[in-house]
Order: sequence, then structure tokens, then C-alpha cells
Amino acid sequence: MPLSKENIFDLLSGIPDPEIPVITIQELGVLRKVELTSDGCEVTITPTYTGCPAMQMIEDQIREILRDNGILNVSVKMTYSPAWTTDWLSAEAKDKLRKYGIAPPLSSMDTVAFIQCPHCSSFNTEIISDFGSTSCKGLYRCNDCKEAFDYFKTH
Repeated sequence: MPLSKENIFDLLSGIPDPEIPVITIQELGVLRKVELTSDGCEVTITPTYTGCPAMQMIEDQIREILRDNGILNVSVKMTYSPAWTTDWLSAEAKDKLRKYGIAPPLSSMDTVAFIQCPHCSSFNTEIISDFGSTSCKGLYRCNDCKEAFDYFKTH
């Protein structure tokens, strides 16, 4: 039985982000579109930033899931326009990040950045480094609970 593009999108929506496995590529906003072709399908993904090392793993997972569901001719298209933005993260994804110990990004519309500690909810935080465990995160410290934490940078 052939799968619809909605069914395929749903199948791929469950792929975890390789760098932050508590959120999926759909919640992250990386999974953009699924189109059926005459002999397979085309999946469009947008990297969180140019050169993101997780994109090859995401592409491999897309191909594996579709192959396991009988779709052998798969084209994975990487698009950079429009550029990925943290505004594409779902509210659920931001909550999952917080529970995982990563401060979620602020809205790109916010001009004043008060980064809230994901451990104790304090706003008494300071930046340690512009780069955390990955390039898309910064490293912060809470001055109240003294814990270090990643902040998923707004962009």
C-alpha cells in the first residue's frame, strides 16, 4: 500500500535530533516538506546553520526509515532559504529543552536577553563562552545555583 505524503511526514517526524535527542527534527523545524514523486519521494530539510554536522545523520535516518517502509527512491533536498530560525521550534520542543537542562532560545523578536537557568529558573545568569557543547549553543552559568548550562542561541 503506497504511503501518502502526510503519512511519510508523520513517519519522519519522530526522528530525534542527533545532538539533542529529546526533541525531534519536526519539533526543531528542520523537517520542512515531503513531496511524492513518480517513483518515490523528495524530503526537504533545513539545517539549523550552514555546516551543521548533524545533517548527514538526519539524512541517513530519513533514508533508512523510508527504505524500511518500502520507499527506495528518496531524494533529500537541503534548503537554506528561508534560513532556519529558532522561531521554528515548537513550544513543546522548548519545554523539552528546558527539562533536558538546556535553556531554550528566546524569540527572535526579543531585544533584551535574560537567559533563565533551566535548573532553578533564576535569571541571575552569565555567559561563560559564546560556544557550548555545539556551535548552536552558548555556555552559561547560574549565579544562584552555580550550575553551568547550555543556552540554545536565538537565530
